[in-house]
Amino acid sequence: MVIIVTILAYFCILLVFSRFTSRRATNSTFYRADRRSPWYMVAFGMIGASISGITFVSVPGMAVKTDMTYLQMCFGFIFGYLIVAFVLLPVYFRLNLTTIYTYLQTRLGRRAYKTGSSFFLLSKLIGAAVRFYVVCIILQRFVLDQLGIPFLVTVVFMVGLIWLYTRKGGIKTLVWTDSFQTLCMFLALILIIFHVMTALHLNLNQAVTAIANDSHSRVFIWQDWASKQNFWKMFLSGIFIVIVMTGLDQDMMQKNLTCKSLREAQKDMCSYGLAFVPANLLFLSLGILLMMLSHREGIAIPCATDDLLPMFAATGSLGSLVIVLFTIGIVAASFSSADSAMTALTTTWCVDIMEKKDDEKLRKRTHLGFALLFVVFILAFKALNSTSVIDAIYIICSYTYGPLLGLFTFGLFTRWQVKDRYVPYIAMISPVICFAIETITRQTTGYEFGYELLMVNGLLTFVGLYLCRK
Repeated sequence: MVIIVTILAYFCILLVFSRFTSRRATNSTFYRADRRSPWYMVAFGMIGASISGITFVSVPGMAVKTDMTYLQMCFGFIFGYLIVAFVLLPVYFRLNLTTIYTYLQTRLGRRAYKTGSSFFLLSKLIGAAVRFYVVCIILQRFVLDQLGIPFLVTVVFMVGLIWLYTRKGGIKTLVWTDSFQTLCMFLALILIIFHVMTALHLNLNQAVTAIANDSHSRVFIWQDWASKQNFWKMFLSGIFIVIVMTGLDQDMMQKNLTCKSLREAQKDMCSYGLAFVPANLLFLSLGILLMMLSHREGIAIPCATDDLLPMFAATGSLGSLVIVLFTIGIVAASFSSADSAMTALTTTWCVDIMEKKDDEKLRKRTHLGFALLFVVFILAFKALNSTSVIDAIYIICSYTYGPLLGLFTFGLFTRWQVKDRYVPYIAMISPVICFAIETITRQTTGYEFGYELLMVNGLLTFVGLYLCRK
């Protein structure tokens, strides 16, 4: 009962934010927050929007199998955000864009524009729904099943509340609610770490020393080029992941485009880019502390490392307060990513696909439609009930970002025009060729591609555009 009251109280606070930020809201408010957002609020809120509910439960578990090597990618993130801030943002602000894919129409043509928008809609809808599904399953399994709440009610209730507090104010509301949710997420994380330290009878200095001396505190892998955790693979992948999944993603860029000026948007981008190293260091440190606690208590570490944090936090072994904190943390992390995804999908459909930026009725219907699609997709994933299917969907989503990388790279770094009618075919063929290359390479050499597949996919799209240049 305490958990239900906590979640309801949390939602009530979000609705209060929505009420105050959606007064006299127009389509311009929904899409761009009237370009009046304080950069520091955007920066803080973007941390939570970038850290999904899956990250909240998965990153601590990463320390079990890959130590702290994920930080290598986080170092690459920093350079990626600098490139987005000083290469992409000036273009978006100069053209005064509502959606970033409008740039493709200006530079390459109408079909390139529609292709980029469509690839974003496909990948974001599936990816966001899968992430939200995983969070719903975790909450259901570790918290809500004990209260007798059906999964259907959980999904409809959570998606419905996201729709409710974003339906009027849109991106203006999200700037404030995401900041609040980021604050809740980090408070929950820090308090959970404190409770684990208490269970281990460690003070702060002793905990830092224990983590640093643990064998799982390894960060860098320099020599093993075959490893997916090799420094240069992860570092370079981190750069390109940020460029594509932030700089070329309407969901991630929409809040940045609400800043008052380019300079403020650049300060926002650089600030929250730097925050990812300490944020993920906290998550990984929690993972190491949980492994220490499991060894001391004689508890087997779960085979699915994503269950490491829920195993302790949601089962009551650390106390009922930690259950509440875990619930708040995972809800805050998942909501701050799902709400912005729903708003960005609505924006892209209305502005890019339908080209009716000022149609308020269309915007409201579209927003409700994507909320319903979220529910349908989540229930479909539950019906499939197969981890391999979910993994396959994630892989498909990663392939769909490659063509966006190729399209924007060709537009920004060349002066060639392309034969626009061929662009949709190039964007569809490139992931297929990329998949074939990955499969043949794995079967013939044993080498497994990691995140570098994104770069290969983008390169294939670039080459295809080059071959079809005018």
